[in-house]
Amino acid sequence: MWIRALVAPNLSKERVSRVLKAVSNRRSRDLAGAPLHIMLTVNAAWNIWNFRRNLVASLLEDGHRITVLAPTDEAEQLLIGAGCEFVHLPMDRRGLNPFRDFALLQRFRRIFSTQRPDLILGFTIKNNLYGAIAARKAGIPFIPNVTGLGTAFLGGRLLQSIAETLYRSAFRSAPFVFFQNEDDQALFLDHGLVKPSQARLLPGSGIDLGQFAPAPYSTTEDEPVFLMIGRLLRDKGVFEFVRAARMVRRQHPLARFQLLGPIGSVNRTAIGQEEVEAWQEEGLIEYLGTREDVRDAIAAADCVVLPSYREGAPRTLIEAAAMARPLIATDVAGCRAVVEEGRNGFLCAARDSVSLAHACLRFLALPVKDRRRLGEAARRKMEAEFDQAIVAAAYRDVIDGCVRQAAGTA
Repeated sequence: MWIRALVAPNLSKERVSRVLKAVSNRRSRDLAGAPLHIMLTVNAAWNIWNFRRNLVASLLEDGHRITVLAPTDEAEQLLIGAGCEFVHLPMDRRGLNPFRDFALLQRFRRIFSTQRPDLILGFTIKNNLYGAIAARKAGIPFIPNVTGLGTAFLGGRLLQSIAETLYRSAFRSAPFVFFQNEDDQALFLDHGLVKPSQARLLPGSGIDLGQFAPAPYSTTEDEPVFLMIGRLLRDKGVFEFVRAARMVRRQHPLARFQLLGPIGSVNRTAIGQEEVEAWQEEGLIEYLGTREDVRDAIAAADCVVLPSYREGAPRTLIEAAAMARPLIATDVAGCRAVVEEGRNGFLCAARDSVSLAHACLRFLALPVKDRRRLGEAARRKMEAEFDQAIVAAAYRDVIDGCVRQAAGTA
């Protein structure tokens, strides 16, 4: 699916193979002279370091000058150490406050005017929206990556209408727009937010198949572990996960349900410490806190669960699948791009704890050998469709396209 839609709607597997082979052997882009100054903008520096490090490394390897524009955090020095330049971007990631967002737009304009990058790659909602508008005013190509639609598309028709108006205006001059699942791409196309000639599909941010290698699977059916990884938000389906745990444990009292991720995130649907502690006291869940490296937790799990209301390309499912773990997720945009019903896991209805509990019980009814087969199928899917080399090839291709467009209008 991802392979066929990598760079153009009708791109063949053979063409993708040629692209991947060509870019792996090509170390200097230099299509129009000197390497480019490429800026990446996102709402947190750690986002680039955790999810797009391979893309950055690929662009640096091609000889480009890379500047990251983001709010500073602990990843700033890591990015600088990797060879990037860094510009701090003060911003409020929450809500749609028109005064703060106007100030952010002006900030983008000043930075773009000072830095004068040749090309800008955008990630996360506000950076995409206001970065694209500012880049258009500055005459700089801006390529957004729609990593998810956020709560605006879950909060009712009025809020969605406002968001669509912003996207339509912001993206109208973007040479290309990346999407991380077919559902989001179809929504933008159906609502006229982008043109078919702009839309490109990616397998999320890709996955390092060596770093997230298959882990040995449990040989026993005793005390099966269901693991959910992510920010503890209502929209991620945490309440449904806890309610499902209560139902499943009535029939399988030894089943364990684990939560791993930060409490009290900067989000209006964030879940507080007191609620998590109450669930622990009731014996429903084990809270694992936060971890820089989630691989040990995935390796210790029998099944990884994500009951989210909507996703772009769910990183936790992709990482778990790469490690050969069966999956359970909601039948929503993003999740169904990773989970194939009955093949590498099970899908359930969103906002429905009964449906989630039923999916967990279906999993528990399987013998270990069949659970292992689900995990093996999940790994094969990652190898075929989600390799990070596919993402690097796609970005190299659209950068070539931007250079060719610029050369044609020079």
